[in-house]
Amino acid sequence: MNRIEERFARLKRDGRKGFIVYIGAGDPNLEATRQLGVAFDKLGVDVLELGVPFSDPLADGLVNQLAAQRGLESGTTPPKVLETVAAIRKDSQIPVVLYIYFNLMHKYGIERFIESAAKAGVDGLLVLDLPPEESGNYEALMRKAGLCNIYLVAPTTPEERIEFIVKRGTGFVYYISREGVTGMQAKVSDTLAEMTKKIRGHTKLPIAVGFGISNEDQAKFVAQQAEAIVVGSAVVNQIAEHGNSPRLVEDVSRFVKTLADATKSV
Repeated sequence: MNRIEERFARLKRDGRKGFIVYIGAGDPNLEATRQLGVAFDKLGVDVLELGVPFSDPLADGLVNQLAAQRGLESGTTPPKVLETVAAIRKDSQIPVVLYIYFNLMHKYGIERFIESAAKAGVDGLLVLDLPPEESGNYEALMRKAGLCNIYLVAPTTPEERIEFIVKRGTGFVYYISREGVTGMQAKVSDTLAEMTKKIRGHTKLPIAVGFGISNEDQAKFVAQQAEAIVVGSAVVNQIAEHGNSPRLVEDVSRFVKTLADATKSV
């Protein structure tokens, strides 16, 4: 088992819910990303998702688009993100997933990127725009490298396609709780319980729910319906607010801890 599988096995054994945090790599710089990753591990974050900056982040709302832009402006590239993961590994064994667009992997060389990611200490990839039908030998390469290939399920995904997707994925299923792009929301989807039940009918993989969770009440509510929650834009927004502060890690960590504690209280 890799770190993602080990972490979810431990959470299940302990009867706890998982807390996944997304941040944009290189926002405001890669040293901040390294420090935040190490700090999050100590706060109770179970999986760190690092968004690899891309010029056309089609699945992302404004908050995460701006984070990608700041990452590009700070000189962040896929090789530098892998170097940062390797630096995190010197101080932390937090499971790491790269949230990446296929063009970046294709340019790097798919097999080479997967091998380099595994060597750096990455545990899984979530390739936003790579549907399972078009993945070619991607899944075989991921298995060979010991990495989890994580796929997305949306509220609009038909049941037969849910079955197809979850049988191809490993690590966990990422359920997008609403249509559209990433971003903070005032209300959690009212179809959440129905959809998680439908997904569970086709897989024993843990379900992680994301897109829109931004406060403690939402975190508690979603954690009751799934094995894990994913918080991205709300944390990225904190990084945007405190990015120039010498207390960046401390200030963002304080916010993240409130959500971690809310998730773990379920």
